[in-house]
Amino acid sequence: MFELSPYGWRANWCAMISVIIPTLNADERFAACLTALVPAAVEGVVREVIVVDAGSTDHTLKIADQAGVDVVVSEAGRGLQLRAGARRARQPWLLFLHADTVLSPGWDIEAVEFMERVDNGRHRPMAATFSFGLDDYGAAPRILEWLVAMRGLLLGLPYGDQGLLIPRQLYDEVGGFQPMPLMEDVAIVRRIGRRRIWRLRAGAVTGSSRYRAEGYLRRVMRNQLCIALYAAGVSPARIANFYANGAHEPRNAEAPRSATDAAPPERRRRVNSA
Repeated sequence: MFELSPYGWRANWCAMISVIIPTLNADERFAACLTALVPAAVEGVVREVIVVDAGSTDHTLKIADQAGVDVVVSEAGRGLQLRAGARRARQPWLLFLHADTVLSPGWDIEAVEFMERVDNGRHRPMAATFSFGLDDYGAAPRILEWLVAMRGLLLGLPYGDQGLLIPRQLYDEVGGFQPMPLMEDVAIVRRIGRRRIWRLRAGAVTGSSRYRAEGYLRRVMRNQLCIALYAAGVSPARIANFYANGAHEPRNAEAPRSATDAAPPERRRRVNSA
């Protein structure tokens, strides 16, 4: 699936991307997430996909094997997993993507234009996120999409579900993702700073199963409370406990877990087919 073409026309003049995807029992939308990357891989824009798995027991690893991506085994905790994937990445641009997020067709065209402007000095070093979307119908998801857009515009705080496209140099400059059990996305975008985050028009459509299971209003209010607690100085470990205890997650959802500050033991491997 990810046999890359050396003849992609964009590869002749654009920096290449390493895509990093943390997983834990994420098979519901994982195949669609990977499929959306294929056109960019064919063009030579996406040069490697690194899946950082924290012990999936569903079909996640089988999907990764069939796609031909690299798999890194890590301790659980999204911050730990993203950090481990970044250490393994070899390309000058990093794209961090959640396993239930599907990028819209043509996303790579806009991403290439953005990266070219940064690499050519027309933009100062900066990161980019995609436009948030939900795979659900009705008024509630559309209202939430609008609220997320306003949050990004006014506060410069995109969700992790929107992906993060960032040059390696800037990622290292801000210290990368921290080994946190929760709030790792908020922490890194605060260090990057709102003036160095560009919002792409291309969409990042994320799964709505958690919102449907818990209720849109309840989940949004709980997420905002977590952000407020973090801004008030409450430790991410305590916020993670609160988040997990109040969650009504679907069967195969990724639940936040506690993590230590030590670097996780990991290894890079190909997963054998079941």
